[in-house]
Amino acid sequence: MSLNIVVCIKQVPDPEHFDQITLDPATGSIRRIGIPSITNPLDRHAMEEALLIRQQCGGTVSVITMGPPQAKKCIEDALAMGADRGAILCDPVFAGADSLATARVLAVGIRVLGPFDLILCGNESVDGATGQLAPQLAEFLNIPHVTCARKITLAGETAALVERVVEGGYLRVEVTLPAVISVLKGINRYRLPTAMGIMAAADREIIEWGCSVCGPDSPAPESPTQVTEIFESSLKRKVKMLSGEPEAVAGELLKKLREMEAL
Repeated sequence: MSLNIVVCIKQVPDPEHFDQITLDPATGSIRRIGIPSITNPLDRHAMEEALLIRQQCGGTVSVITMGPPQAKKCIEDALAMGADRGAILCDPVFAGADSLATARVLAVGIRVLGPFDLILCGNESVDGATGQLAPQLAEFLNIPHVTCARKITLAGETAALVERVVEGGYLRVEVTLPAVISVLKGINRYRLPTAMGIMAAADREIIEWGCSVCGPDSPAPESPTQVTEIFESSLKRKVKMLSGEPEAVAGELLKKLREMEAL
């Protein structure tokens, strides 16, 4: 048994610097200048799961991303972790793409990469957190998908058993391959690139594609999501301090909460 696995990854602003992020009022986009970028953390778990599956059954692990030229660093990190090859879809016309446009382009890139049996990705990104990419990608590829995966077990050569987290528990579902599966943090503990891995990654292939990969007559992917307004949310609180004996303060507090219809 051997699987061709594709992992979709994304470069995102480092969450440690989220307090420095601002929005461009004209475009509604995040201003990323001066903010360090990293591989989306959940995508690292997807990468680790791909490597574990390859270790179990053999095959190849390819990694793909859509982003600006600096997103190539994510591909290099994935190759250092152990991926066999990488591809970056980079073109100015892709800038500002929402999840639907991104999924459309990634679907084209995945088809061009060659035959695939399983596509893995993080359940959501720390900057957008929509969780929409995996289902949209599956729709463009016309294959099934499972989200919120906490465990993946291969069931022969044509199916996988997936434990999918739901409110109050989990569902165990069987999905026919090829399929798209998006994973949660708890599925594994991802490895870090080693010095040997970084050295080995230098000899691995990184493919670069522009908009032409979509075909000579294909228009640039359009994003139906539009930012119409940006505003700063403000929260004003009125503070009232209660003092006295504990029982009296508790009674006063209950009275105030009932007056506010909070109880």
